[in-house]
Amino acid sequence: MAGTLEATEVVVPTSRQDAVAAFGDGGDVTVVAGGTIVVPEITHGRLRPRRAVLLGKAGLAHVTRERGRTTIGAMTAVSELEGLPEPLGATARNVADIEVRRQATLGGNLCAPPGVESPRGDLQAALIALGAQVRSAGPGGERTDPVEDLLVTGPEGRLVLEVEFADPQAGAQSSVRRPHAHAYTILNVCAARTGGEVRVGVSGAGPRAARCRAVEEAFAQAGDAEAAAARILDDVTPHDDALASAWYRSRTLPVLVGRALTDLS
Repeated sequence: MAGTLEATEVVVPTSRQDAVAAFGDGGDVTVVAGGTIVVPEITHGRLRPRRAVLLGKAGLAHVTRERGRTTIGAMTAVSELEGLPEPLGATARNVADIEVRRQATLGGNLCAPPGVESPRGDLQAALIALGAQVRSAGPGGERTDPVEDLLVTGPEGRLVLEVEFADPQAGAQSSVRRPHAHAYTILNVCAARTGGEVRVGVSGAGPRAARCRAVEEAFAQAGDAEAAAARILDDVTPHDDALASAWYRSRTLPVLVGRALTDLS
């Protein structure tokens, strides 16, 4: 009958291998992790999946720490990250509220589609600062990418399986958010020192988080947090949305970057 919607095919893989097989090349597949983003989209009719892959039983929820490295499965709840090294731990503790953190997942946050009215993906900045490597499956099989590369090309068409990073010598986080439990963070700045290298990531300034190479280079050359923070607009172009204006973000970002670098020192 004209106008009738096709029923959604629901697949519930029970292992990592089954999840990879069910995802295939990612074509016409909607992945449901914690559901904090996808389920409201379905409920309000903005998303009508034809094939949904539910990952809750796929065995992708785990945290392993050994030999100075941390590996986190994509289905690990954000609440399980709160005690991990900074800046990931601090960022996780500031995501929404405890109900959301217990439901939302690392993989869902990393792959969050750009928000139309507000930024998403708070954890992205922390993973950039930590130099995380992302293991994913999709066309061409499994591969590992630096998190910032995955975010530049977009994680669409890839099934994130896990992330891994070397534990940092130091980490710091600075953010500004609306005083409402369910609000997204307006801006999140993360910095980490690993093996003598300082990396900086920012989320909330644009559709997805970005690595701040100009800031990193300036800080490496002079070690001056304030001077390095002044380079932040060479790395990101703040935008307007429902939470804040580009003008506000442009004025606030140098302060947050300077604070994170100072705390790191």
